[in-house]
Amino acid sequence: MKIDTSVLSPKELMKSRYDAFVRQDWNYLVRTSTNQTLEELSGASDIKWLKLNIINSYDNVVEFKAYYKENNKTDVLHEKSTFIQEDGMWKYKDGELYNSKIERNELCPCGSGKKFKRCCA
Repeated sequence: MKIDTSVLSPKELMKSRYDAFVRQDWNYLVRTSTNQTLEELSGASDIKWLKLNIINSYDNVVEFKAYYKENNKTDVLHEKSTFIQEDGMWKYKDGELYNSKIERNELCPCGSGKKFKRCCA
């Protein structure tokens, strides 16, 4: 799937990059980043991405939680990402990671409709 990244806002680019992680489209992720390498990104091939929640988006910053499963353990990646424009295109620059966890009583990110503590915890 070819995406014209020149028309994407940072929030839209974040969503498209999440989709690329799900599809394991490492080349797209490299093209839409200022410094990530193919070797670095392809190391995430054992991760099954479950859900993306955009928490906040303003200017060139997008805060999100991405839920995933790795080695039969469900977890969350909470990041505030910074994007910059290069040659008229938004690109991922870097991110600040937060030490977050899935709360026991929130809905399970697997989509079962059950509370996390009664499902994938």
